[in-house]
Amino acid sequence: MSLHFTILGSGSAGNCAYLETAETRLLIDAGFSARQIRHRLASIGRSPKDLNGILITHEHFDHTQGLGVLCGQCSIPVYCNRPTQEAIQTQFDAALPFRLFETGAAFQLGDIMIESFSVPHDAQDPVGFLLRTPSGNVGFLTDLGYATRLVIERVRPSHVLVLEANHDPQMLQDDTRRPWSVKQRILSRHGHLSNDAAAEAAERIVSADLRHLYLGHLSRDCNRPELAHRVISERLRKMGAAHVSVVVARQEAPCPSLIL
Repeated sequence: MSLHFTILGSGSAGNCAYLETAETRLLIDAGFSARQIRHRLASIGRSPKDLNGILITHEHFDHTQGLGVLCGQCSIPVYCNRPTQEAIQTQFDAALPFRLFETGAAFQLGDIMIESFSVPHDAQDPVGFLLRTPSGNVGFLTDLGYATRLVIERVRPSHVLVLEANHDPQMLQDDTRRPWSVKQRILSRHGHLSNDAAAEAAERIVSADLRHLYLGHLSRDCNRPELAHRVISERLRKMGAAHVSVVVARQEAPCPSLIL
């Protein structure tokens, strides 16, 4: 069977993606309510009861919101590192079925080899993932203050990549709803990637193998989908990477499913 990949939703208020191979069905993060995750999975003909695990990048609520109810109902294993586990345990009363990995280590889950690596973000021990499947490699760089050399190297084998494009710097500066301290956090090297920073990261990552680039974690107030798409697409076009399809993930609905 081929690879089935769907971003169920991505943005500042919630992040969750679904990946399926012949042997394995995973969520990457669970940042919506359990009810929303069930609904979005049902929209692509899937159910939480069939999941083999949930991979967690870090403990922030827009990546963990549905864990308590979802795992309580379906006993789905939660894969994360120990500092993330300890942080998640303070969020939920229920004892979740954790399976721990060491950051930087790789482990096998069904027919998927899961590689984790450190990313700079203001969480306990945040990670990115490269998921090596029989049909292609899927990389995840969601919350990211800046793209380190390690990050670039670890996701360069991706055929499919989820890359944060959180904000437009001018829109963030002009935003009246966020205090200056929050703006400083977002702009810091442990905050979030701007459109321009995402374009620079994409330029460093792109290869002949990369075919599908999803822009995720867009700010609802400080970015626009068409702006993020234009900034990244223009950078790729200028470097001759016309073979890369760019899709902007939305908060309110799943992206069209990708079958490889």
